[in-house]
Amino acid sequence: MAQAKKARPIPPAPPAARRRPVATTLFGDTRVDDYAWLRRKGDPAVRAHLEAENAYAEACTRPLAGLRGRLYREMLARIQETDESVPFRHGGWWYYTREVKGLQYPIHCRRAAEPGAAEQVILDVNEIARGHAYAGVDILAVSPDGRYLAWGVDYTGYREYVVRVKDLATGRQLRDRLERVDDVAWAADGQTLFYVRQDAAKRPDRLYRHRLGARRDVLVWREADERFDLSVELTLSERWIVATAASKDTTEVRVIPADRPQAVPRRIAPRRRGHEHYVDHRGEEFWIRTNDRHANFRLVRAPVGRPSPRHWVEALAPRAGVVLEDAEVFRDFLVLHERKDGMPRLRVRELRTGRTREVAMPEPVRWLGAGVNARFDANAYRFEYESYVTPATVYDYDVATGRRTLLKRRPVRGGYDSSRYASALAMARAPDGTAVPVSLVWRRQAGRRGPRPLLLYGYGAYGHPLDAGFSIARLSLLDRGMVYAVAHVRGGGERGRAWYDAGRLANKENSFTDFIAAAEHLVAAGWTTPDRLVIEGGSAGGLLVAAAANRRPDLFRAVVAEVPFVDVLNTMLDPSLPLTTLEYLEWGDPRRARGYRSIRAWSPYENLAPRAYPAMLVEASLHDSQVPYWEAAKYVARLRAVKTDANPVLLRTQMAAGHGGASGRYDALREAAFTYAFVLDQAGLAR
Repeated sequence: MAQAKKARPIPPAPPAARRRPVATTLFGDTRVDDYAWLRRKGDPAVRAHLEAENAYAEACTRPLAGLRGRLYREMLARIQETDESVPFRHGGWWYYTREVKGLQYPIHCRRAAEPGAAEQVILDVNEIARGHAYAGVDILAVSPDGRYLAWGVDYTGYREYVVRVKDLATGRQLRDRLERVDDVAWAADGQTLFYVRQDAAKRPDRLYRHRLGARRDVLVWREADERFDLSVELTLSERWIVATAASKDTTEVRVIPADRPQAVPRRIAPRRRGHEHYVDHRGEEFWIRTNDRHANFRLVRAPVGRPSPRHWVEALAPRAGVVLEDAEVFRDFLVLHERKDGMPRLRVRELRTGRTREVAMPEPVRWLGAGVNARFDANAYRFEYESYVTPATVYDYDVATGRRTLLKRRPVRGGYDSSRYASALAMARAPDGTAVPVSLVWRRQAGRRGPRPLLLYGYGAYGHPLDAGFSIARLSLLDRGMVYAVAHVRGGGERGRAWYDAGRLANKENSFTDFIAAAEHLVAAGWTTPDRLVIEGGSAGGLLVAAAANRRPDLFRAVVAEVPFVDVLNTMLDPSLPLTTLEYLEWGDPRRARGYRSIRAWSPYENLAPRAYPAMLVEASLHDSQVPYWEAAKYVARLRAVKTDANPVLLRTQMAAGHGGASGRYDALREAAFTYAFVLDQAGLAR
């Protein structure tokens, strides 16, 4: 008879002192927050608390150190550490990115489009990162003439980018320095840069025009409505600067001729609540994707000189069951990004003949995305593809012939064989009868029957779909016998706008009941059992799994909540915090009675109660601007104070990172190894 596994002793958790509880009364509801003091980021006691929590998490997981090391080495061994991206053509240059073994960050390069041209390094992020624990370079824009590079770096993870300009002809860094930048776009002259700047609450609310070398910039647009943020881009035709103000359900677009950057912006259509429209350009027409007549969007054309809605001519009618997610306009063809039956697809229309083809895909369950398409006069369209079993792949699609050419598939070292893995799509039934898709992937094992350990992931917010993507790190779970599943709950974008609307604002509870229904289905169908079921979610997905644990703690063995949005009510009541005002149309406005009562009913922090909870790993980042570290810290402190079980609750805070975790690729692998070691241990697979 097998001997029962002996539980490891858990050291005492660090105390979470109750300092000056904050009591608030709103709409007749009085709440006491014992852990509000953890919001004081500059208080040495707060940092000491977080460091004590990190030490506690390390002590509790010290027996897993060997497993973490094996996982890291496995993941690293599968990666081709020295690699190069597929080059793309822009102007007279081929641009690409290199990664070199031993270096954390990419090296951005180009070669002149002529035989034997030498490589030019335009930006080595490893040099930029030297001396910094974190370096995020997420803004890169080359001027249309290829002369200048505008690049932005964030050294904390707080997503506050400082943009500099480099003269690529001389290698000299210009004196220009733009602060708190969110987005950039070059004008046609290669001397003028439009950029969007954030306010104190990190809302991108101002569009400026900057002339290289100028000391003062011109304010072009200030967005006063706190529910909207601004973005800016140069059309692929390089003829128009397009600035867009967007909330969760409404947009307003203004355009500026790229060759006349001083011109007054022109509005495409009056702002109207619930109307979204997005603008592209070709020839003497704007091409506009709009939901003015149907939630699934249609495509219209309008003369450049008369772009208002009364001049719109329909180019593609809206269709029931098919969501038009994007439309990319080239000189000779149009690429339609659509979603049907929850799956993304591509259709390409030749503009001269009107002939339209759907691009054939090798697997029914997949992820699709636009590749880098930098030439308006291209004759092929580049797209990216992957699935649960197919690594990231780059294709060119020849518009004239309909042929798809494989350019690169991300190498997976160590003898990876996709035929050893299988995937499937199941349907769970929500309490209101809604069918909820659940996708699964696992490693085939001959003769294996019965329930398995299973990791269930979810998100369910912002209309963001969780399509089937490949993960090298995830192979370490699958190869140990774990099943990986994704619950495509309402609030996501898998089934269009109606699916999103059914999981936000007053309908948010549907996301939680959908996720629980997915877990119950996996148990009932024999995929797993509650004592082998681990759930995971990040950011809004952290909210999802924490809310599910409040409702059905008996259904899960363990919970992984990464940068979790769990202190929802307190955050949404503070408009001075980054992003809060932009989120009123997602979660509700608790300054009003209806919004307050809705959020109060499900906010995870507010609804912790004396009961047994699953084991938990809660991960945060000190410099996270989207979900502040204190949400996780407060949640863990309150959970420990009320729960009635002896299961471990671990808080691990990255002290030099932001919302996305570590910026270096090797550091990111170590983070994944820590998380997966916890998951495998809780699932009984720590070997």
